[in-house]
Amino acid sequence: MLHTWFLSKIQDDFRGGKITVEKAHRLLEKLDIRCSYIHVKHIFKDNDRQKQGRITIEEFRSIYRIIAHREEIVEIFNAYSENRKILFENNLIQFLVQEQYVFEMSKTIASEIIQKYEPIEEVKKVHQMSFEGFTRYMDSSECLLFKPEYKRVYQDMTQPLSDYFISTSHNTYLISDQLLGPSDLWGYVSALVKGCRCLEIDCWDGSQDEPVVYHGYTLTSKLLFKTVIQSIQKYAFLTSEYPVVLSLENHCSPHQQEVMADILQNILGDSLLCDMLDDFQDTLPSPEALKFKILVKNKKIGTLKETRERKGTDKHGKYDSVSKDSQEKESDSKRSLAIIFFKKKKVRKVKISLALSDLVIYTKAEKFRNFQHARLHQQFNENNSIGESRARKLSKLKVSEFIFHTRKFITRIYPKAMRTDSSNFNPQEFWNIGCQMVALNFQTPGLPMDLHNGKFLDNGGSGYILKPQFLRDIKSQFNPHIASDSDPTTLTIRIISGIQLPLSNSSTNQADTLVIIEVFGVPNDQMKQQTRVIKKNAFSPRWNETFTFIIQVPELALIRFVVVGNQGLIAGNEFLGQYTIPLLCMNKGYRRVPLFSRMGENLEPASLFVYVWYVR
Repeated sequence: MLHTWFLSKIQDDFRGGKITVEKAHRLLEKLDIRCSYIHVKHIFKDNDRQKQGRITIEEFRSIYRIIAHREEIVEIFNAYSENRKILFENNLIQFLVQEQYVFEMSKTIASEIIQKYEPIEEVKKVHQMSFEGFTRYMDSSECLLFKPEYKRVYQDMTQPLSDYFISTSHNTYLISDQLLGPSDLWGYVSALVKGCRCLEIDCWDGSQDEPVVYHGYTLTSKLLFKTVIQSIQKYAFLTSEYPVVLSLENHCSPHQQEVMADILQNILGDSLLCDMLDDFQDTLPSPEALKFKILVKNKKIGTLKETRERKGTDKHGKYDSVSKDSQEKESDSKRSLAIIFFKKKKVRKVKISLALSDLVIYTKAEKFRNFQHARLHQQFNENNSIGESRARKLSKLKVSEFIFHTRKFITRIYPKAMRTDSSNFNPQEFWNIGCQMVALNFQTPGLPMDLHNGKFLDNGGSGYILKPQFLRDIKSQFNPHIASDSDPTTLTIRIISGIQLPLSNSSTNQADTLVIIEVFGVPNDQMKQQTRVIKKNAFSPRWNETFTFIIQVPELALIRFVVVGNQGLIAGNEFLGQYTIPLLCMNKGYRRVPLFSRMGENLEPASLFVYVWYVR
């Protein structure tokens, strides 16, 4: 039956005789077998006996079996098939319950899987599954490592904004380095498409009454503030419907601040939050209450009550001064790096336009002095920005006070000024203490952005993740430096095999490969283990190695799989692909781990085949 089905699917393609590698690749895809053209090319070459660049139907069948009939999948199928040819419905149910941890199992679910993945009609009609159906199911999105139920918003979105980790970008307008590179609207568009919910806009006076956006005191190019806001308006809620915060670093004169206020109101319209949601409020509203709203984060004059009283009045030409102390320190650190130096009088007061000030409601920028001052004087709607170096020092010396602070106030951490190359710090250390907005340079690939992208896969990629209870509860004594759980989570991962791994050199698929598993979380949970090197096989390396990790704080743990090409002692390891996922978003059982490039592109069908098990 299998032979007949296979011939019926391919014989028409061979009516004209032998076929080329391009046609063989298209034929495999027609058979619902996902494959990389580079790998197909190498396998085609090995099976083209005449070496004429064309193959027979029998040679194609050999190629099909090499790609579609993976040994490790055959072994699993044979373990549950009574005759090694067919899975009956009850065999499939047994596999799903015992291996895939599908506890709410029914005949309906098994029947739906057979209907969806079994390609042979005669087998499908009698509610059975051939190996062809089983391999297509195992290669489907249903067997990915990430739990499908977490691909939608599932967390409680009615808690105060300060109770969430928020996806945050630093100097969003830059797409290269911090001193000479271009500013580009793509910085805003790509960040919003990735689910980023807090964007940074550095605003300066421009010619002809047009405020501009660029990295002040540097040679980075300039964008019009107006076009930035137009782009944000267009893409703000494409990926997520939850609020977007515009973090303004405002260097404009009072008059051009008024121009900014007009631009924000005219372009954003009803999306712009211009007033409190409730009259008597002393806690921040929730992401749910602020759906489809854009919030302005800036310095502010007076109280929310005074803002409400001024509603509807003409504010043009009116401004007030705030002490320079209430400015964020970030602009100072940027200035210290400037590549164009000029002397300037020390400004003690900064003039703020009333029109712009009154657009700041729940995200008032307030300079962080110390924790004691914040506890006594900071208002619920005041946010702090702290540079990474100072924040790191505080997280070591005053960790309990820092966590107490982040329970109530939104705290943004930004990269130190010395990172002129737009490099990033490891965001995990600041998530560990509850910092909501850990700002990264989205344009710079590498470990920090891998961790960020992995973390924010959770909760439907909405850009908001509810912090664990111990980082929200005022009574919690949590300290990440001494965190230990009397009942830790034991995570077991078996790295079974690699599937069509990415190739750095397309002239051969004989690369030496290994897998590194890294755990990021509280300091006690940070660890790394790796497989042995499999020589000369990037198409289907088999490791079959099991690793066990004891995780004290699973709620903060991220697991990162890295595939590297081993180039010997001198050249070292070469990055081929990675995948980062929150521990608690991992499916159990036999799972496929998709791989992403350094730039974040999906490298499908390149993946790892693993078995995962853990108990909470």
